[in-house]
Amino acid sequence: MINLNRVAWLYGLAFLLVHPVTAQQAKQRYTNLQQAVFSGGQLAGSPGPRSVNWIEGGTKFSFIDGQNTIKTLSPKDQKEEVIFDGSQLKFPGTDKPFAYGSFQWSKDSKNILFQANFRPVYRRSGVSDYYVYSVADKSLKLVAKDAQTAELAPDGSKVGYERGGNLFVFDFATQKETQLTDDAKAAFYNGRFGWAYEEEFGLAQAWEWSPDSKFIAFWQSDERQVPIYKLTDYKGFDEKFDSLPYPRVGDQNPTVRIGVVDIANNSKQWVKVDLGDGYIPRIYWTSQEGQLALMHLNRKQNHLRLFMANARTGDAKQIMEEKSTTWVDVFDFFAGINHLIYFPAGVQEFYWVSDRDGFAHLYRYDYSGKLLNAVTSGKWEVSYVHHIDPKARKVYFTSTEASPLERQLFVSDVDGKNKRRLTTIPGRHAVNFSPNGQYFIDKYSSVSTPTQVELRDTKGQLIKALETNKRVTDYTTSHDYSPKELSSFKTTDGQQIDISIIKPLNFDPTKKYPVILDIYGGPGAQSVYNEFATTGWHQWLAQTGYIVVGVNNRGSGGYGREFEKVVYEKLGKYESLDFAETAAYLARQPWVDANRMAIRGHSYGGYMSSYTMLTHPGVFKVSLVGAPVTDWRLYDSIYTERYMGLLPENEEKYKVSAVSTYAKNLSGKMFIAHSTMDENVHVRNTFQLVNALEDAGKDADLRIYPPGAHGVAYSAGTQLLLFQQYTTYLENNLKSTPAN
Repeated sequence: MINLNRVAWLYGLAFLLVHPVTAQQAKQRYTNLQQAVFSGGQLAGSPGPRSVNWIEGGTKFSFIDGQNTIKTLSPKDQKEEVIFDGSQLKFPGTDKPFAYGSFQWSKDSKNILFQANFRPVYRRSGVSDYYVYSVADKSLKLVAKDAQTAELAPDGSKVGYERGGNLFVFDFATQKETQLTDDAKAAFYNGRFGWAYEEEFGLAQAWEWSPDSKFIAFWQSDERQVPIYKLTDYKGFDEKFDSLPYPRVGDQNPTVRIGVVDIANNSKQWVKVDLGDGYIPRIYWTSQEGQLALMHLNRKQNHLRLFMANARTGDAKQIMEEKSTTWVDVFDFFAGINHLIYFPAGVQEFYWVSDRDGFAHLYRYDYSGKLLNAVTSGKWEVSYVHHIDPKARKVYFTSTEASPLERQLFVSDVDGKNKRRLTTIPGRHAVNFSPNGQYFIDKYSSVSTPTQVELRDTKGQLIKALETNKRVTDYTTSHDYSPKELSSFKTTDGQQIDISIIKPLNFDPTKKYPVILDIYGGPGAQSVYNEFATTGWHQWLAQTGYIVVGVNNRGSGGYGREFEKVVYEKLGKYESLDFAETAAYLARQPWVDANRMAIRGHSYGGYMSSYTMLTHPGVFKVSLVGAPVTDWRLYDSIYTERYMGLLPENEEKYKVSAVSTYAKNLSGKMFIAHSTMDENVHVRNTFQLVNALEDAGKDADLRIYPPGAHGVAYSAGTQLLLFQQYTTYLENNLKSTPAN
């Protein structure tokens, strides 16, 4: 998955780099770029309780408080209790203070499984040591060392884990480890994904406990025939390369199959579904004992089949299929939604989010695959199903019904009747639901309100304000701040486009200002919401006299199938058109200097900032390009073939979508930044574009950050340097007065 430029982690340094001021002092401005770039922490504020886990069936939730303390809060009486105090705890057998990266609760809320000593592998995965903590006797025990994933069994009797490509369980009663698989080898794993599956299907854990703790279902992944990609940071005097299996468009893909281990007798069964040249992106345990649901996608990802499998025999039967003239979604990367199909406990029904009628809506099926009813309908989209209550026959979901720029919580009967809205405050809401369906934590913001976090019941009544972020309000009161404004316009071909605008400080509508489109643009992504503006760099640009604009171009999610999937097999065409149309709309405003416009993007945004510059020459004077895909034939198969189809049949369409095809059209200034250690978008993309520009006699400015990964920069210092280079480039080439 092409990733948005992620610099938010650096904003946390703000509290060290920017001294807070009181509201009584005069309004302050940033004195330098560093202060601005690292001010995102003050603007974002607190996200509320950290690491929320609902426990005891949903009657309480736990959260991290301070450095090494876990507390619980009861919504019923709002009582807080300390459930874990690690301040004096040591790693077992050592004097080293205990520290952890994350944790999970057992279903019975008696034990906590801590992940410690995390060492990253890919975007979502890494190797860790796992410790079990008993809430009753406060004991801490190492149960899995050097494991990539681990999870407590639902009945709390065991912990399962994957280590070295094999699966294991540790039994608390016997204090013994049992190995479940033993055939792992290089590029051949049980319970682990390789880079492509993890990156493009969104999961790190390649195995699942059954609800009754009797079985573990797992992916077996074979990458031995996948081409190897090598990369280096050029350090030292020896040629040292990292390598990973990376299938590009048309290459041999990983092959997978689904196995099931019966824990009682350690027997293994393979599910009888023919993979062909396709994928198995998801598996789900159903509410029927010993029954596993399995999704199969063809390689083109426009035909999904759902199977029900017997865990003991491996026999599988297709019960449903979904076909599309474009692609079928199984998750939403950008919204952080891992699943679009749901199998609630206690009822033999499942729910599937499909855009078959033009908008993503929720459909209800029985286990034979019979469609019972559409739960939702209308010219809006269901974005997330939070909770299905089979007893009350209610479904709680977030949707775009109020506006594509917002996410609001609704509840409906499972038959689609009695739908009502539970969140009423305008903005983008993110909801964390209790498993008993009684409470939810609502995190939201709007262009005029910083992040608010509230505990509510399912009648919508406020129980407690968990975070008001008064210090953000105080900060924007004591410092100059340019809020985001929401607007829209119609393109020349009649398409309504939503945009956001951050105007310069002390904005004067009689003056003309330079404009920067800071964009992303990839399929399913959405750049503009009714949410609080927290990007420090944007504030610096506004303070120094720029207008900063975001765009929900065609291809964005939230607007229906026609709007999003018009880009199918035509990546670049409609996105770049909408960016050029945005520039044309802005040029008609009396306060915009049409001769001083820039476009900036990273990853897919880098693709778009370079592609738009070359396919709409003369519109933008400057293009800032970070880690771009410049030819989709160089990117990974799962992502690219989903949107561009297969080779060789679509060879010409790939050429039309390649940035390098239009190198001769460069008019203006282009700055490109990339890392040689980018395992996601390989630096070959940038080098091929630069070579095409040179062949065409065109000049571009290139910056290489060898050790950086897909984010280009690899430290707080280099992140600041990168944005200093962007900013100076704009000053020198967009403003009339060059900067040193």
